[in-house]
Amino acid sequence: MSVYIHQKKDWPNFKWDSEDIVNLLSEARNLQGRLQGKMEALGFELRNEALLDTLTLDVLKTSEIEGELLNHDQVRSSIARKLGMEIAGSVESDRNIDGVVEMMLDATQNCFKPLTKIRLFDWHAALFPTGRNGIYKIIVGDWRKDTKGPMQVISGPMGKEKVHFEAPNSDLLEKEMSSLLNWFSQNNKIDLVLKASIAHLWFVTIHPFDDGNGRITRALTDMLLAQADKSNQRFYSMSAQIRIERKQYYDILEKTQKGDLNITNWIQWFLQCLINALNSTEEVLVKVLFKGNFWQIHSKTIINERQKKLINKLLDSFDGKLTSSKWAKIAKCSKDTAIRDINDLIEKEILRKEEAGGRSTNYELNRNVSR
Repeated sequence: MSVYIHQKKDWPNFKWDSEDIVNLLSEARNLQGRLQGKMEALGFELRNEALLDTLTLDVLKTSEIEGELLNHDQVRSSIARKLGMEIAGSVESDRNIDGVVEMMLDATQNCFKPLTKIRLFDWHAALFPTGRNGIYKIIVGDWRKDTKGPMQVISGPMGKEKVHFEAPNSDLLEKEMSSLLNWFSQNNKIDLVLKASIAHLWFVTIHPFDDGNGRITRALTDMLLAQADKSNQRFYSMSAQIRIERKQYYDILEKTQKGDLNITNWIQWFLQCLINALNSTEEVLVKVLFKGNFWQIHSKTIINERQKKLINKLLDSFDGKLTSSKWAKIAKCSKDTAIRDINDLIEKEILRKEEAGGRSTNYELNRNVSR
């Protein structure tokens, strides 16, 4: 008796009930169009700022889903360098961060280029530049070999593991991936958003690599969504929304992979997740518009490079509270210089002391002035 969807006789001939998804698909398409219209009205600089914010969020969250926390500043700096953008406070980035960034940018910036086996191998090699995942050596730039047994998705403590899913045997991968890549490259008259949902399920079910399957799955999803938008500029993050809905994601994925070839419920979940992602991008827009408005108001204010660097960090994202000690460390200056910088910005009503007291004095942007 077949347990998993890929063991069904008609695999991979997916079916779905069009009437049950049409309203969600229409809503998603409408939101995509409205978002593109808003972004086109922003102007070049603000649009680039929104693009950088969205791509940074996408890279951070696709890794976070797998339990890997990347450094925000390194991710943002890596993306900016590869897109030829100049940003304040740029830092060097690790090879593993550059690899994730390269994969995600290739998927979206080159979304209309053909997807091939070699391209997938290049993405996989970029994710694992040392040929290892932590201390474990893995096969890089090739399909998995299953030398230590079948590829399984497992949870629970040792001795009480629960198998959620078992992927196709490695000796089937060449055939399975050829079938997927042929379908992916065809103009098969399926709406591209719907195609993204199918490709996501199909690839993650085949699970063709030793590791990195989830991140590559989401890159493929972004690639097809970029095609659907007819734009290589990304202004919403499906990965960020999947991270928020991670439990529901794994639940519907397991249910679908243990179900039949009617994947209506999976498509409905995917479309609703996409709608939520499109709606949540308003937060990115608000931040970008605030930043643009801030610098427009202070365009004639005398601000030194250290101050500009720290202000941009506060405008983009800043972990924890800003103190004079943190200022000195980030700006690479003495604490006395940091205090002078801060007091100068307080006098100019750009910074203010936080109301909450404590051992250290904390500072924040005076947001009321820039509105």
